[in-house]
Amino acid sequence: MANELTIPLLPCPSIDEIASFYEMLGFEITYRQTRPNPHIAVRREDINLHFFGMDDYDPAQSYSTCLVIVADTSELFEAFAAGMRSVHGKLLISGIPRMTRPRLRNDRYTGFTVVDPGGNWIRINKAAKEPEAQTKLAKAMENAARQADAHGDERQGLKILEGALKRASGDEPEFQAVREYRDELVERIKGSEPRPGA
Repeated sequence: MANELTIPLLPCPSIDEIASFYEMLGFEITYRQTRPNPHIAVRREDINLHFFGMDDYDPAQSYSTCLVIVADTSELFEAFAAGMRSVHGKLLISGIPRMTRPRLRNDRYTGFTVVDPGGNWIRINKAAKEPEAQTKLAKAMENAARQADAHGDERQGLKILEGALKRASGDEPEFQAVREYRDELVERIKGSEPRPGA
């Protein structure tokens, strides 16, 4: 057999919230059903995602994820970021929903992750193999991104980056990108902390 098509079916507490979020990213709704079971399908070019509604579903406890392999991650990231900025005035980098920025690795940008309102991790990766980190600072960036972006442990990612920056000379090509990522992690951690009186 050939030309099979696999489409993930992911959980969410509200198909309406999912619809608004993915429309913001430039997807179109291709199917919507409210009864007997809530279901929505969205598509952007060849990216198809389906969602089913679940009562009492907690997005913060979600383990749902899928990979989307694309030819150019930067083009898709910029399109998603533009949609997010047009609705929210900024890139959402903390809480749920959010989107990570592509990380610089050996002068090339890697993939990124979208966490939607259902807590589903949509991991956007480039079809080509990513280059391996060559310097200690690049390896620290890779490890920090793995912890913070792939596992959702921003505090561990921040700890890795702060240790690496203390040992860095400041002349490394990745130095500025690592500092920017550290600042982003600080902002993400602050954004996820409960507000006093909340």
